[in-house]
Formats: sequence, C-alpha cells, structure tokens
Amino acid sequence: MQTVIAPSTTPIPGQYWQWRGHNIYYVKAGDPHPQRPSLLLVHGFGASTDHWRKNITELCQDFQVFAIDLLGFGRSEKAKLEYSGQLWREQLRDFISEVIGEKTVVAGNSLGGYACLCVGAEYPDLVAGVVLLNSAGPFSEVETVKTQIQPTQNPVQKLIGKTFKWTFKQRLFQAVLFQYLRQRWVIRRTLEKVYLDKTAITDQLVTEIQRPAFDQGALDVFVSVFSTPQGEKVDVLLQKLTCPLLLLWGEGDPWMKARERSQKFHQYYPQLTEHFINAGHCPHDEAPDQINSLFRDWVLSIN
Repeated sequence: MQTVIAPSTTPIPGQYWQWRGHNIYYVKAGDPHPQRPSLLLVHGFGASTDHWRKNITELCQDFQVFAIDLLGFGRSEKAKLEYSGQLWREQLRDFISEVIGEKTVVAGNSLGGYACLCVGAEYPDLVAGVVLLNSAGPFSEVETVKTQIQPTQNPVQKLIGKTFKWTFKQRLFQAVLFQYLRQRWVIRRTLEKVYLDKTAITDQLVTEIQRPAFDQGALDVFVSVFSTPQGEKVDVLLQKLTCPLLLLWGEGDPWMKARERSQKFHQYYPQLTEHFINAGHCPHDEAPDQINSLFRDWVLSIN
C-alpha cells in the first residue's frame, strides 16, 4: 500500500506522546528490522513532520521511520518555555528511550540538525548515527574571528544596537512582526529565496508551514527562540561525537555557505561522509529522490 502513496501530497497520520506534561506529535511508518536501526527525522525552524512526507514514504520501505514535531512547532504543544537546543536534545533523548526503544539514526534539517547533533554527542548509547542536512549552529572560531576583525562600534552604532534589542523586547513589536512573518505571501517569498526548484514550493507546503503559526502560544515560541542564548558550539559537540556522521548539503543554500561550513566539519570530524546536492536549504524536500537514496545507502553501510 505504501508504494502507491503520492509522497508529495498525502498527509501521513500521526499520534501524540506525553512528554513532561506536553503533547508531542509524531509520525511512525514502516516495520522494525532486527538488523537495521530505526530512523528519527527532525524538522527545521517553522517546519514540522509534514516536511518529511517525501522521505518517509520512501524510507519506510527499508526502515522503521519516525518523524517528530519539536516542542513548540508543528502539531506539538506551544508551551510557554525557554526554547533551546538543550530542551530539544532532552526531548529527542526521551523519545528514543521511551517510544522507539532502540539505538536510532537521527537526521535533522537546519535547527533540527543542531538538535540531532546535540543528542548524538551527549547520548552515544542511544544514537547509531547522525545525518545533518544543512544543519544550523555556530562554530567557536567563527565567533572569535568576527570579534577580532570587527571594528569598534561608535556611540551611534551602539545606540542603534541597543534600540533594536529594546524594540524587539516590546510585546507590540513582537506581535506585529510575527503577524507579518506568518502571512502566506511572506512565507512563499521566503521559500523562494531558499529553494532552487521553485516548483517544489506548493500551496500545500505554504499551508503546512503557516498552520502552526496560528496555534495558541506560537508567538511566545517565536520570541523565545530568538531571545534564548546560543547553545553548545558545533565544534564542541563534534569533539564529543563518536558515531558515524553523514552530511547532506543543499549547495545552493543562501543562508549558509555549504562549502565553507563543510571545511569546519571536516576539521573536527574528518571521518564523516558527505554529499553535495543541487538544492537549497531544504534538500530533503526539494530533491527527495537523491536524498533518500544517499540516506538509505549510508545507513545500510554503517549497519
């Protein structure tokens, strides 16, 4: 039955898991394989399990596949909390322990990639491998270099910086900005900037991204994500990582320079496997056939 599902249009039904008193939405597909690890797919900022439809319907033919909505996103609860990589790391850890129940390959896009790297680095007994698709997260050296080369701000620049920070903390400004960002035309325009293949930007995709932004508490999540201090640096996490690592890059991503970030990953984890795809920030959605094939072959090889 799975082979006739249209992966680009058919929603995959999911269910809820209670975590620390909050409703967490997840999707499960495929049957467990005694000789193969399960897969856990984690979306990026503003996305959800829906963003993995084209991957789940293919990968579940060879693996038991889970996709989860991080707390604060998708159909999961929008609780008023301080959102951080640490919070999502603990969520993923408990989900693997309580729901999946076996060592798992975790894969994440953008923000979800950072969360996957966090759980892989800190909980090696739960993670069989990490797959990062245009993963977010800062490197220590980048921050150091910026500090060294950035000229001293003059009083006017300091005032502008302090004014912006003060303005962003004002509830009315936060609400107006969030109202603007969740409009369909703004979402579509943003996607057009980060997808090379514009035909992948469907009305359904725009709807799936917009819908959670109207949930109760969505504004508080938005503010928290952009107000919380940065978590552990990527290079620190890589030095803790011991499992196999696969990097899948959408090389045309305007939000990050894939080749430059690739060099940093190689510096701290030279034993990684890596592929560059002719796609943007979300290669799994834009070029699913290529990503699914590379993903599948790599998991089978490490197993």
